[in-house]
This record gives sequence, C-alpha cells and structure tokens, in this order.
Amino acid sequence: MGGPLVWTFDGPFVACLGDMEDALRRAIVQVGEVSAIAVLIELSLPGLKQRVDAGDAIQPAWGQFLERVADRYGFSARPRVRPLDREGPLATLIIAYRS
Repeated sequence: MGGPLVWTFDGPFVACLGDMEDALRRAIVQVGEVSAIAVLIELSLPGLKQRVDAGDAIQPAWGQFLERVADRYGFSARPRVRPLDREGPLATLIIAYRS
C-alpha cells in the first residue's frame, strides 16, 4: 500500500468541484486495480463562507457532484466529508487505497 494521495483546491466553488472530480478520475487510473479505496473530502468552513459571501452558489452543484462521484466511480457510498473550522484551501481531496 502506498501513502494516501492528497490534492488541495481553492477558487470558485463549482470550479473546485470540477477539479476534484478530475483529480479523482486520474487517481483511479493511477492506482489501477485495488482491493479497497477510501475517499475523504475536507472542506474549510471559513473558505466556504468566503465563497458564499462572494456570491458562489453551493447547491445544486454540491449535491450533483456527490451523486456523480458515487455513480460514475462505483463507490458503494458517497465520499466522506469532514468540515474544518480552520482557514486553508477550500477543499482537500484525500484518497487512500489498499492493493
């Protein structure tokens, strides 16, 4: 087993979702056949508030993103999402896998 794959995303909310999905797709290709994969998304609540205050809409893009990720990549459940109370990148995508 390799270490987890980690990416951070910042910028407009919808653009971050698109970039996260692209990174997830590339990671699945990179790791190839594995026996288990876990996906975690950390969301910075202060960063999210800044995006909302700037006029970014969260829905329906967030719900559609979670549905697409679960449906397209064969996960039995939606990715786990952990809200963070600290400043930092808007989102961090963490993928752990076991061969």
